[in-house]
Amino acid sequence: MGKKILVITASPNREGNSAKMADAFIRGATEAGHSVTKFETAFKNMRGFTAAPEPDDFSELAPLLSGADVVALASPLYWYSFPAQLKAVVDQLDYSENSPMTKKESYFFVSGGDGNEETFKPIGALYSAITEYMVWKDRGVLQARGLDDAGAIEKSGLLEEAGKLGKAV
Repeated sequence: MGKKILVITASPNREGNSAKMADAFIRGATEAGHSVTKFETAFKNMRGFTAAPEPDDFSELAPLLSGADVVALASPLYWYSFPAQLKAVVDQLDYSENSPMTKKESYFFVSGGDGNEETFKPIGALYSAITEYMVWKDRGVLQARGLDDAGAIEKSGLLEEAGKLGKAV
């Protein structure tokens, strides 16, 4: 029996590099017999946590997170971090000890036009902090650095790597 996988994307560009890595991971996981759900935060109303909670689309996401065995995050790099919509998801994660959102496996796919490894360190540290705090077991991170040219990600081998990670879940 396959695992339930939730892929949370953050790119407003469905043809962007992080979206392509997410799709390659999904194809690999589906081929391996897993059940995959994709949740595109860039096209949802995500507000983040506030003292007086306002309704948003996290109510759609919460049961998907709760039921998932594996969570994969796919994001472009915005100012060394996640776009606001993905940060809003993180802000609302239930991290209580008995939460059904804790104790999962996780993957992270990030892309940015900057080729400098140092530029990616803050988002990598944030992902690591999330996995540690949520008691998620990191199973893989892929960074697409400096791939601004059209078609560059297809030539980089990263889509194949993402597909292999999906098959290996």
